[in-house]
Amino acid sequence: MIGQLSLPDIDNLLHNEVIARIGCHTNGYTYIVPVTYAYDGEAIFGYSPEGLKLTMMRENPKVCVEVDHIDDPANWRCVIAHGIFQELSGAATEEAVRKIRARFVSQRVSATAVPSHGLDPHARSLGRIRFSAYRIILETKTGRFERSDPVETSNPPS
Repeated sequence: MIGQLSLPDIDNLLHNEVIARIGCHTNGYTYIVPVTYAYDGEAIFGYSPEGLKLTMMRENPKVCVEVDHIDDPANWRCVIAHGIFQELSGAATEEAVRKIRARFVSQRVSATAVPSHGLDPHARSLGRIRFSAYRIILETKTGRFERSDPVETSNPPS
């Protein structure tokens, strides 16, 4: 059975997962990259070293975000959202870093997944590598699911 996720199910998936894929497009080139993130009900927050993703999102702030949960090929949930990239500075950077750290406090993560390496949010750099915090304000969100055991409700089990 394939169906549409309700808005509460969409928000639940966005709150519970830890990896999103951001799709950005500029100058005829499309780039999709996985990122760790935090979600506050309105925006996705991320933290990234300088690179192609940030360069492209600065050039074209309209991005697509995909988050999924896959139990197996016949049982999955997926959210696609479109939003606007905003690079953060000052107090907004500190708040984003706080949200990301809080999100991953109980997770096993790599050194690049969260700003846990002593980075001063005011300095926004670590050695020669510059980091930036950002948010993607979600303008539209849609979700789909598939499950192998059809039931009468249109919502998947949480």
